[in-house]
Amino acid sequence: MDLMDKVVSLAKRRGFVYPGSEIYGGLANTYDYGPMGAELLRNIKNAWWKYFVHGNEEIIGLDSNILMSPKVWEASGHTANFTDTLIDCKSCQNRTRADHIIEDFYAQKGKEIKVEGLSLSEQKKLIDDNKIKCPVCGEFNWTEPRNFNILFETHIGIIPEEKSLAYLRGEIAQGMFVNFKNILDSMSPKLPFGLAQSGAAFRNEITLGRFIYRTLQFNLSEFEYFFDPETDEWRSVYDKWREAMWDWSTNILGLNPQKLRWREHTENERSHYSMRTEDLEYEFPFGFKELYGLAYRTDYDLTNHMEKSGVDLRYTDPQTGRKFIPHVIEPTFGMDRSLLATLLDAYHEESDGKISLKLKPTLAPYRVAVFPLLANKPDLVNKARLVYDKLRRFYNTAWDNRGNIGKRYAAQDEIGTPYCVTVDFETLENGTVTVRDRDTKAQSRVAIDNLLNYLKNKES
Repeated sequence: MDLMDKVVSLAKRRGFVYPGSEIYGGLANTYDYGPMGAELLRNIKNAWWKYFVHGNEEIIGLDSNILMSPKVWEASGHTANFTDTLIDCKSCQNRTRADHIIEDFYAQKGKEIKVEGLSLSEQKKLIDDNKIKCPVCGEFNWTEPRNFNILFETHIGIIPEEKSLAYLRGEIAQGMFVNFKNILDSMSPKLPFGLAQSGAAFRNEITLGRFIYRTLQFNLSEFEYFFDPETDEWRSVYDKWREAMWDWSTNILGLNPQKLRWREHTENERSHYSMRTEDLEYEFPFGFKELYGLAYRTDYDLTNHMEKSGVDLRYTDPQTGRKFIPHVIEPTFGMDRSLLATLLDAYHEESDGKISLKLKPTLAPYRVAVFPLLANKPDLVNKARLVYDKLRRFYNTAWDNRGNIGKRYAAQDEIGTPYCVTVDFETLENGTVTVRDRDTKAQSRVAIDNLLNYLKNKES
């Protein structure tokens, strides 16, 4: 069993991620976060917000609606350019992305190729020249590649005759651009400044079943950093956030830097709005793939929305009175991919087969667990409850009195709990508890009165 299979198994067994609609046979490319996954995802999102929004005076938050006027997506270019290349196997009707089957074909030969941005004819030539077969039935019998818009369509209105077309957002950036004037009017920020938000986006695309790496609904966190191109050189602004993204990935998420790399998009690959784009890639079990993206969107979005809406979206320099459209640097972070990379990086298997998730304590679903040594001894249980109540005012704390102490340790290791506190008979005598460290397995006697300070010092 490879690492990916092990993590997928652990994720379901320990309540991180469940297949969507499983009791009805599932729905492809949808997943639900269980109790542990919901906590881990929330901790990742909160850490992102703390680092980039609360940690930067010039960045402020926003929470825009999933549904927006379809004119937004026309102005942004998404209704025309937000496409994937689909191809069907005539023998078994398997539908897949042409770029994915080409990239996988080359990956199996130990070669790396980026197909995104190639024309339909160029992708067809690669498939035909290599006689790439269907991964499902093994036949070489494909339809012509064709473009398919991946925006999710919906309709607004309860009377069929009055239904109007709308889209579930395919990215979260446009909500920040269309609110730009509102932010200027209500907050009066001075350039440079950033608008940040975190939320769900939707793409109606064919995926390869790589667990939560690519799904129909996914979580993004990003910010649009607006600046004056006449006073701020865009490469300096770009490099500033490039360094911050690396720091976030390694020091906050705790990802292994040896599994990370930057890759710049080719001219054909870049999105229609970008002058420069780089992906921060992580080495997943299926190869180096995009974890985050960094794009220089110039003034494309605000200019298009100003032209299409007729609303003045220019910024007025308070010193000179000059009116202009700011340029934008956009760091984008996939939160589901962050969670997957974090699980893969934290997964650790001992020589005896025991598993632990070596998550950073600030990200772990539970920061600490409390056990009574024996569940059938009221004095121990009552004392342990007092310790539990004390800790959970400050940390998300687990209570566990099931089975023997060894099984409890093993269960907490598998969900990544950094510290386990055991109340035993010595506790009743002298007010100390046993604190066990997840990673070192070392156990220390700590006074209950000093327990909070002890845990804080361990994490500093």
